[in-house]
Amino acid sequence: MHCYKLTIAYDGTHYSGWQIQPNAIAIQQLIQDALKTVLKEQVVLIGSGRTDAGVHAKAQIAHFKWTGQLDISKLLISLNGLLPHDIRVLKVEETDIDFHSQYSTSGKEYHYFIHLEPVMDPFKRNYCWHVRRKIDIPLLKAAAQLFIGKHDFTSFANEQHAGSVAKNPVRTIYRIDVCETDGGLRIEFEGEGFLYKMVRNIVGMLIDVSSGRRPIEGIPVLFAAKDRRQASMAAPSQGLFLVKVNYKEIGNRA
Repeated sequence: MHCYKLTIAYDGTHYSGWQIQPNAIAIQQLIQDALKTVLKEQVVLIGSGRTDAGVHAKAQIAHFKWTGQLDISKLLISLNGLLPHDIRVLKVEETDIDFHSQYSTSGKEYHYFIHLEPVMDPFKRNYCWHVRRKIDIPLLKAAAQLFIGKHDFTSFANEQHAGSVAKNPVRTIYRIDVCETDGGLRIEFEGEGFLYKMVRNIVGMLIDVSSGRRPIEGIPVLFAAKDRRQASMAAPSQGLFLVKVNYKEIGNRA
C-alpha cells in the first residue's frame, strides 16, 4: 500500500466548499472523480479540513492510499487536465504510509483580506470583504492580541453541539498579525487548529470592535460566556484563504 499527498490550490467562489455534500458541487468530489478517471477505480480523498462555500485555498493538503506505485508526474498532469481551471493540484508526493492529512497536522495558517476603500475594486470582489465603516486600525490590532494564546473558543465557533467544538473547544492561536495593504488589510492567523468558522467569527468581532460597535472589554466576557449567540456575526467567506498546513515530522519518500 502507498500513500500519496496532494497540495491543492483553488478559488472557492463557485463551489459549496471542500467537503462532499449532496446536491452541491464540492472540490473534494471533483478531485475524487478525476482520480477515479485516471486510476480506473474509486479512491477516498481525505483533506486536512473543510473550507466553506466561497473560501479559497493556496495550499490545501489531501491524501489517498493506493495499492500500486504511481507515476506522480503523469498523475499531476492528468489530474490538472481533468479539473476545472479554478482548481489546481500543485504537487503530488508519495509520503509515509502513516501520514494523515487531517490527523497529522501540527498547525494551520489562514489569511483574511479586507478592502477599506469607499469603492470596491471589481477585481477583488471575490477575494475580500468590503468594509464601508471607518476602522480604527490600532484598536483592531489591540483587539487581535486578546485572541492570542490558549482559550475556549466556544463563543467564536459554529455548531457548538457537534463535531470538534463539542469534543474540545479549546484551541491555541500562536499569532494574529494585522498587515496594512494597498486599500485595506490582511489579517494573518496561525494556530494549532481552528474550529468551524472560528477565523471568520473572530474577524467579524474585530471589525465590530474597531468600528466602535462593540467594546474591546467585551472580548474576555465572550470567552467566559461560551455562547456563540452573544458574539458578532461572521465575516463573509470570500475574504478567507487557507494558506498553509503544517505537519509533524513524518518521513517523506518524495
